[in-house]
Amino acid sequence: MIETERLRLRPLTLEQAGQVVAGDRAGQAWSAGYPRDDDRDVARMALAHPAAEPSFGPLQIVTRDAGLVVGGIGFFGPPDADGVVELGYGVAPEAEGRGYATEALRGLLRYAFVTGRVRRAIADTTHGNVGSQRVMEKAGMRRTRSDERLRYYEATAPAA
Repeated sequence: MIETERLRLRPLTLEQAGQVVAGDRAGQAWSAGYPRDDDRDVARMALAHPAAEPSFGPLQIVTRDAGLVVGGIGFFGPPDADGVVELGYGVAPEAEGRGYATEALRGLLRYAFVTGRVRRAIADTTHGNVGSQRVMEKAGMRRTRSDERLRYYEATAPAA
């Protein structure tokens, strides 16, 4: 589990993934807008291809004060041979604008670089998703390029 000041990032278990896909809220401490369609897609992928290393798979963003799942974040697998990981994230609509995504992304990047296995983290977003662009920039990622569909970002491990 990765902890930040206000959040816990915990691995999404296969049982939880099944509940997310089914929309089974019974007994779940989920915020009103969780899971989003993207969360269900991630859960489906997790069920089809369980993470060999849970810390490099999908994680739930959980508030420390209320214990509510407000979104998801994580890597699309462990680092490749060059030390590169791809990541994604999202929070429920009612959690937007509170800095949760930025805080979670900072925590995830810090974790990745502390492992010593990650040299570069990459992500992308659509041109119109200004909120996601701001999150990545505030978390220390920089835009590297754009194409007709997407803007690409990266963060590199601090020099030792």
